[in-house]
Amino acid sequence: MVVQAYRFALDPTPAQDRDLHRHAGAGRFAFNWALAAVRANLDQRAAERTYGLDGEQLTPALGWSLPALRRAWNTAKPQVVPWWGQCSKEAFNTGLDGLARALGNWSASRSGRRAGARVGFPRFRSRRRVTPSVRFTTGTIRVEDTRHHVTLPRLGRIRTHESTRKLARRLHAGTARIMSATVRHTGGRWHVSFTVQITRTVCTPAYSQQTVGVDVGIANLAVLSTGQIVPNPAIWPPLPGGCAPQPGPCPDGKDQTGAPAGSRPGAGSRPKPAWPAHTPGSRTCAPTACTNSPRPWPAPTARSWSRTSTSPG
Repeated sequence: MVVQAYRFALDPTPAQDRDLHRHAGAGRFAFNWALAAVRANLDQRAAERTYGLDGEQLTPALGWSLPALRRAWNTAKPQVVPWWGQCSKEAFNTGLDGLARALGNWSASRSGRRAGARVGFPRFRSRRRVTPSVRFTTGTIRVEDTRHHVTLPRLGRIRTHESTRKLARRLHAGTARIMSATVRHTGGRWHVSFTVQITRTVCTPAYSQQTVGVDVGIANLAVLSTGQIVPNPAIWPPLPGGCAPQPGPCPDGKDQTGAPAGSRPGAGSRPKPAWPAHTPGSRTCAPTACTNSPRPWPAPTARSWSRTSTSPG
């Protein structure tokens, strides 16, 4: 079981648009009325303490939970809102539930039971600053078979801008159940969001044994999910022969290029080819003798000159 939301844009008629605004305003009115009652109760009890009263002598405290606020609202609504019958009870319950959550967060933050930034005391909601919204948890909440209409309590059947087939298919198959519907006015348009409990089948991969996880690390190059450890490659692999190159001339009196140490091309001889630069590991020398045979020193070649004299005939 997973909980998923489906959101659709509504296309209400002018009369339905007024009803939606009326329901959102009813929730805001219930929030402000309950907040005023809570603040008046707190101020009254604080004033009575300054008179020396305490314990049972104080005015009974007004509960902050949703059931307590709902009982107080049901007692006062015939005198406070004579028009309450024009709206669904879920509209007023939306405002009371929002206040109960806000007071709970403020109390938990004040006592240190809530982590994060400090939460202030709830403030009254203004029509200009609050986004109109109403939440339905009971009543007729249905997605019609036409897949272009939804039904909400006291609002009736409302057309949608888009198809609801994604949710309708699951409802028809019996793999989804609508838990609540929230209508909200954003971006100049009404939207409805259905909170749905969905039953999904967990699929098993067909080739589960051919998948392996790889964790690249520092101590080891990689560790596989099968338990195999791939070690890091050596930075300097050992050279053949078991000895490392040593700088300087070899014990046989020749340098790293194989030429006699200190030898230079003689004057008047042909310039010798440039010896290649020494590459580490190209010549391996042992303490007593070189393991690599030196390159033969090229013999100097004499340049012969022949002068032919000519005389006038």
